[in-house]
Amino acid sequence: MVAVVVVGVLAGCAKVPVAGDPVAEDVMARQAERLNTQLGYRNRPRDAESIAAEVRTDPVGDGSVRVTPLAWAGRLFSDERATVDVRFDVTVLDADPWGTAERSATRCYRYELELYRYTTYSEIDCPAIATPPVPSAAPVPRLPGDAEERLTAVLRGATPDTLAGAVRAAFPDEVFKVDTVTAQGTLVAAVGVPAERDCIVMIRTPDGATKRVGFDPVWLEPGELGCSVQLYTSPPR
Repeated sequence: MVAVVVVGVLAGCAKVPVAGDPVAEDVMARQAERLNTQLGYRNRPRDAESIAAEVRTDPVGDGSVRVTPLAWAGRLFSDERATVDVRFDVTVLDADPWGTAERSATRCYRYELELYRYTTYSEIDCPAIATPPVPSAAPVPRLPGDAEERLTAVLRGATPDTLAGAVRAAFPDEVFKVDTVTAQGTLVAAVGVPAERDCIVMIRTPDGATKRVGFDPVWLEPGELGCSVQLYTSPPR
């Protein structure tokens, strides 16, 4: 019986290293494909290092599979591409009445990613890197937790002439899209991070009441309305 186990677990067994074993390589090939599925379809702008930070090892029975990001380059933005190079190290213990053969395999793959495309990968030569760098993910831009409170305060004090400037002042970072309009006496403001489908829309009616507007999140997707005052003034029917 072939079992994938952590190296050194079976104390006392005689171990004969067998590098590049077909059984270990099969386990590794399945892990490489699984990672490709995990990285999957990309629909958010990201830099390659943030994507590399997503790479993780899923448990495989009681086995030893180590996945290590080695290098990364590029970003997902417009028609740009990102690449992430990953090394897989697999160990399989093949037990029989005469001892245990320790079978291992190491392979490297390059994962290629593009915005609004599925990830692809291919095998590459493993580079000689003694201590690979550790990737870290960049913070994902989001609306602040008090976005509704900020927008409510702006709407209560704004006029049609001051609305746009007041909303921008409340959300000064250029990562935020600001859209405003006055429609039949109702002040409407939309603020969001379009790339992250993060959006809030609020209104102040002629009687002074403020409220948040609900909408279908699908309308934020590319090709739809996006984060816009039209989510209130001209919603899809």
